[in-house]
Amino acid sequence: MNFDLKIACLIDHTILKPEATRSEVQQVCAEALQYEFASVCVNSFRAAQVAAALNGSAVKTCVVVGFPLGATATAAKVAETLGALADGASEIDMVLNIGALRDGDYAVVESDIRAVVAAASSRGAIVKVILETCLLTDEQKITACQLAKAAGAAFVKTSTGFSKGGATVEDIALMRKTVGPGMGVKASGGVRSPEDVKAMVEAGATRIGSSSGVKIVTGATGGGPAIY
Repeated sequence: MNFDLKIACLIDHTILKPEATRSEVQQVCAEALQYEFASVCVNSFRAAQVAAALNGSAVKTCVVVGFPLGATATAAKVAETLGALADGASEIDMVLNIGALRDGDYAVVESDIRAVVAAASSRGAIVKVILETCLLTDEQKITACQLAKAAGAAFVKTSTGFSKGGATVEDIALMRKTVGPGMGVKASGGVRSPEDVKAMVEAGATRIGSSSGVKIVTGATGGGPAIY
């Protein structure tokens, strides 16, 4: 089957729904290997399974932390990060403390990110910071990007896909403008077609989070709504 490798290498192939079974996760891993996606993104419980399935390949194991609310204590996020790394993760997608950001407690937000970055970097892993843009004003999005960059994160990411909205071209453009050219920007939530990917990349995205990766790279259509 033909597929677009230029698009595939941008995609974090994602299965984060709480009801996901072992066999469903294994299928996502098989698809990621077949289509050469950037990573498979899962909840921390599935980290070891995914790392084993991807062993020896270029596809990375990506694990979400503090997901999907971001309201867990920093110590819990660090512990979850260290556990995921021990199980084979090499990328961590953490949800920032959204409430603290909205309160203006910027030192809390930055220290929360910095602690996860320190834990991840101790094992050579990178961190993507999920902003949950649909809950923030543009000013708060800008501040969140600045804090993530200052704390040493490798990427800023739009959304969990479990709130009231996902990635938009406008948010990607704003995030790219804020962080500059040297930091990654990940679009996630509602990215389901090659056209969606093209729009996000043109706006400044360098990684795409989607559970519709196979449909995106093959041009297949149909199916129900995706869960990111």
